[in-house]
Order: sequence, then C-alpha cells, then structure tokens
Amino acid sequence: MNENEQLLEQVADRVRNSARGHGEPLPAPLGSGEIARAEGILGFALPSLLSALYTRIGDGGFGPECGLLPLRQTVRNYEAHRASGWRWPEGVLPIADFGCTMYACVDCRSETAQVLLFDPSLGEPDLAWSIDTPSLAGWLRGWLDGTAWFCEESELGEERDLELAPWAEFRSRI
Repeated sequence: MNENEQLLEQVADRVRNSARGHGEPLPAPLGSGEIARAEGILGFALPSLLSALYTRIGDGGFGPECGLLPLRQTVRNYEAHRASGWRWPEGVLPIADFGCTMYACVDCRSETAQVLLFDPSLGEPDLAWSIDTPSLAGWLRGWLDGTAWFCEESELGEERDLELAPWAEFRSRI
C-alpha cells in the first residue's frame, strides 16, 4: 500500500468515526465521470489524491474547518474567482472555506498539489496568497494528527496570526 493509499484509509477511518453520533451522512462519493466533467470545465486535471478523496470518501463535507467543498461548488467558486477583479491564478482550486473569505486552495499544477491559503483581507492580491502546506498529503496529515495551524488542538490553533510564506508564483499565474 503506497503513501496515498494509507492516507486515504486514515481519512476514511476519521470520517467514519466522526460520522458516528453526528447523524448527518456525508455526501456520496462521486463517479469518475463527474471528475472528468469537472476537469473539462476547469481545463486542467485534479491531483490524483484530490480526485480520490472525492471518488472514494465523499463529495465534500469532511476535512479541516468546515470540510472540503462539494466538487461542483469548488468548480463554481473557481470560475467566479477567475471572473472577479481578484486576478485568480490559473490552476488554483479553492477546496475548503475557512471563513471570513479565506480559502484553502490546491495548486493543481504543482507536482505535490501544494496547498495555498487565500486571504483577501490583506488587501493587495499579491499579499493575499501564502503557502499553507507544501503538499495536499501534508495538509491532510496535519488535519489527521491535529498539528496543523487550523486545528484547535494544535499548539498553533489559537494563534491565527500565523506568518506563512508568501506564494512567489502568484504573478506568473494570473
């Protein structure tokens, strides 16, 4: 079993365990045709780990903060942001809403599917983008083990003014 397979198993276990007692079922996993349709609209492929989350775990509703957004909403958000005045970078997909207009986004063009944080409250578009985690796998591991900055149980959980590295590729991707 490779690293992504192990990670998917851990996510599935966490989702199953947290679903007990909450009473509200997760959205069903998507079929490969729905992934292909989304990729056709977006004009780029989803990272394999992100596709697997949607096709094997569920269509959003689990994960950090309020959970992954449903894929259709993610696609709509991407299209809306690309059309907005914010000069949204190509291939950067908003996957989780962190509130206050902040999004966790996956850079679908990076080999590791790095996770970026979009925070427009910083004013300038150049300043709104920072690197949250070098990979989607690392972002999920941080959520699973409670060490990510957005986890309440993390030592960093209360420290929301975290200094994240700026995303240097922003200008080349708009």
